[in-house]
Amino acid sequence: MIQNMEHIVKTAKGHESVYWHLAAHGVPKSLHCLSLKLAEEYAVNAVARSRIPLPQYVYRLTDPSFHHVVLLTDNVLAASVVISSAIKTSINPEKLVFHVVTDKKSYTSMHAWFAVNKIDSAVIEIKGLHQYDWSHEVNVGVKEMLEIHHQIRNHEYKKLKEEDLEYMEENYHKLNVLNPSCISLLNHLRVYLPELFPDLNRVVFLDDDVVVQRDLSFLWDMDLYQKVVGAVADSWCGRDCCPGRKYKDYFDFTHTIISSNLDQDRCGWLYGMNVFDLRRWRKTNITAVYHDWLKLSLDSGFALWHPGALPPALVAFEGHVHHIDPSWHVAGMGHQYPEVDRHKLEAAAVIHFSGPAKPWLEIGSPEVKGLWYRHVNASNEYVTRCGITA
Repeated sequence: MIQNMEHIVKTAKGHESVYWHLAAHGVPKSLHCLSLKLAEEYAVNAVARSRIPLPQYVYRLTDPSFHHVVLLTDNVLAASVVISSAIKTSINPEKLVFHVVTDKKSYTSMHAWFAVNKIDSAVIEIKGLHQYDWSHEVNVGVKEMLEIHHQIRNHEYKKLKEEDLEYMEENYHKLNVLNPSCISLLNHLRVYLPELFPDLNRVVFLDDDVVVQRDLSFLWDMDLYQKVVGAVADSWCGRDCCPGRKYKDYFDFTHTIISSNLDQDRCGWLYGMNVFDLRRWRKTNITAVYHDWLKLSLDSGFALWHPGALPPALVAFEGHVHHIDPSWHVAGMGHQYPEVDRHKLEAAAVIHFSGPAKPWLEIGSPEVKGLWYRHVNASNEYVTRCGITA
């Protein structure tokens, strides 16, 4: 009887985890409202269609003396929080240039928001993927990349449906396959940053689920020691501590191609707040290596790693990563029970709501949502009309 009760409890916990992940899929009514209202504004209001940046600031978009920040997102509110928090904490906000890349569906809403809510202290560029004129080679590469990521996700999803929910708690990472970002073009397109920004030399890449809490100016002058990317590898809990982020959490080490090339106890570096030396990147074969590993995954039956943007990047950027101080980037705030020392959280330069529980969702952790919502302009007309509240 006790064994039967334990089975029921474990299965119930498995159901809870699945439902919790599924709850992260939906777009809240308030955010859907915001996108629709802004798209309508773009259609009827000339101000919402006005040019950004203004002609006198266009030169800054390619001027290497400015601090260039890249966001790939289709979430208007999230983009506004990232930009607002970065400007508020910057010592020299007039040096900041934000490059927001979005998809065709979200372009009008994104453009309308930043055209109507003008920011005088920094330059913002909104560009849709449909506005890029890439070469045939790049177009084919992007299409192949996305198709393989779709197949990896479908393969893992079929396996997930056959899993016993009793053991789901022990295999929690397998639920990441439910995350829509696994097959999001904007999520995977970061491996094409040199093609997206051919005129830039160094950029700071920020995910749309981060909040900036400290001035980031130093990152553009940071010595990367001949590396391509600066990223946090160690965690807030100490050197070589990376709970849930070791290679064994991303890769299947039963495959010899993985076990012979990677160390399962190695810490994976974090995506979400990275410094990229695009000039050095262009001199490497990182993107080609990335595609080679995707093809290896295809040939192996999509079983080399779990779905997501990071696993293939870990192997593609091998030998090209400079580890920066953990205080620059504290992640994991989007998990069900984030456990981070409050003092370390407040001292972090960037806090990252990585995980399913984004702060704009109802399932977001109440202990940390306030750190995000304090950068939402509650008095904004569109925010008020759509009922967006903490």
